[in-house]
Amino acid sequence: MAQALDIERWNLECEFNNLDHHTDLNGADRLIVRRGQKFTISLYLRSGNYQPGLSSLDCVVETGPQPSEENGTRASFGLSAVIDTSRWSAAVTSPPGNTATLAICSPPDAPIGRYTLTLGQSGRIEFILLFNPWCPGDRVYMDDERSLEEYVLSQDGIIFRGSAKYPVPTPWNFGQFESGILDICLKILDMNPKCLKFPGKDCSKRGIPTYVSRVLSAMVNCNDDKGVLLGRWTNNYDGGVSPLLWRGSVEILRSWDRQDCLPVRYGQCWVFAAVACSVSRALGIPCRVVTNFNSAHDTNSNLVIEQYIDEKGALMKSREMIWNYHCWVENWMTRPDLKSPDFNGWQASDPTPQEKSHGVYCCGPVPVRAIKEGELTFKYDAPFVFAEVNADVDYFMKKADGSQSKVTYTSTVGQKISTKSVGSDAREDITHLYKYPEVLNILCGFLPERRVPLRLNYSKYGGLITEENLIRLAALLLDYSGGQPMLALRNIVLDNPEIKVRVSTVQ
Repeated sequence: MAQALDIERWNLECEFNNLDHHTDLNGADRLIVRRGQKFTISLYLRSGNYQPGLSSLDCVVETGPQPSEENGTRASFGLSAVIDTSRWSAAVTSPPGNTATLAICSPPDAPIGRYTLTLGQSGRIEFILLFNPWCPGDRVYMDDERSLEEYVLSQDGIIFRGSAKYPVPTPWNFGQFESGILDICLKILDMNPKCLKFPGKDCSKRGIPTYVSRVLSAMVNCNDDKGVLLGRWTNNYDGGVSPLLWRGSVEILRSWDRQDCLPVRYGQCWVFAAVACSVSRALGIPCRVVTNFNSAHDTNSNLVIEQYIDEKGALMKSREMIWNYHCWVENWMTRPDLKSPDFNGWQASDPTPQEKSHGVYCCGPVPVRAIKEGELTFKYDAPFVFAEVNADVDYFMKKADGSQSKVTYTSTVGQKISTKSVGSDAREDITHLYKYPEVLNILCGFLPERRVPLRLNYSKYGGLITEENLIRLAALLLDYSGGQPMLALRNIVLDNPEIKVRVSTVQ
């Protein structure tokens, strides 16, 4: 008859396990492990010795507020001869004696989060389980060590802003391993509306990276929920912090936590994306921030941006627009729900609240490959992301008499799609991952050309300069011979003038 191990105490071996599971940057004061990979616990027996084949130990692991075996949030298992990495299992790996080294392994698709492990009648152990991009069986597996260092472990990065002609690198501290950040990231999952309404079902889906990524896309903004950031796109940031002043995610996440889940004021696209990147990396999903220059915002899914100008060329207010740049994140994972390995890899996900998806302000994840191939029926939100990088642009001039005419305008949406290079601060151009090269229409022959200098006084544009020293300039040409108006738009980066002060002394 098997004899249950009589455990007096244990050692979680946090320093060894956390180092082995690439979670040591979180510290060694608690056990933080990754799914699909074994960890070991030292057991000290009160009486008797461990005897192979004769000793027994009943183990129970649970996660979430309503653990159940049916939902995969509870599992019961005993000692096995060897570890089985496809399910929850345990095996003693030390020789017979009054101490035992217990190896435990979770399946590579187990829900992530806080767990309790009950060892027989001896007590309960607490630990945190994360995604494991080092495990081939995990959906977020990435087989390049340098990429893992960059997209999971690196706490500092570069986000590109500015314009397509002048991309400006902005340093950012993601800080996913700073004190308390992992707990805040788990709290974000717990505060999402799906968890608050159906906690058992939500926790059971936390083993699916597409689900977690979509939850984060909704929770980083606060438009529908107790999310992290409130967006503002005016020059009035009263009651909060200008998005331009943030330098990292840590203070934003800690502020949200301190304020009992009240939104932090304020964010714009690169701030939303950076915070989503921090949370994704903290949970173990490889992630990077991507910048799309000349990024379209399509409101009606027709893949066309319709803009209107008056007879002076001034842009009229419209919900559809072209941003000089827009940032989102890419998460690395497989997509078994799409039935083809061609769409594994980088998935675009956008936490900036622009349009609702299934009634919620979120976007993605959608395979980057699907955007390039024009697979617009793929989950999630493929038409919106496709339009951001590939939409056609139509301009119409509204005249005083109420009529309107189409304006000739040549524009390329989706330019210099950029991210930080692996292992360096250089810009990596990933436009080719999103779209095929643009087809250029080349006109043969000789056309008369005239250059006309246009002067614009500072008094006319000074109040329109952004905090990044950018202005958007529109020039409208009315060709009276053909009657066809032509429009040109440029994002111009201004250099601050050099100011020299001469000080003279009076003798």
